[in-house]
Amino acid sequence: MKCIKTIRATKEREIGEYIKTTDTDAEIKVKSGYWGYAPKSEYKEYFGKTKKTEQVNEEVNDEVPTKRGKNKKG
Repeated sequence: MKCIKTIRATKEREIGEYIKTTDTDAEIKVKSGYWGYAPKSEYKEYFGKTKKTEQVNEEVNDEVPTKRGKNKKG
């Protein structure tokens, strides 16, 4: 397996995107001029930063809602 990144924009990919592919497929793509070999460390860094994680913050409201009724005059 080889790590490659785009060095020219294509219809499907933007510049700087990384993929991991077989050796033969990587060789063909690099020869096309749109892809270049990338170190595995760059590949891991790219996917480590792009993972979207959401942190959920919950606010707990300890107040009990009170009923507000109309005051009736006798």
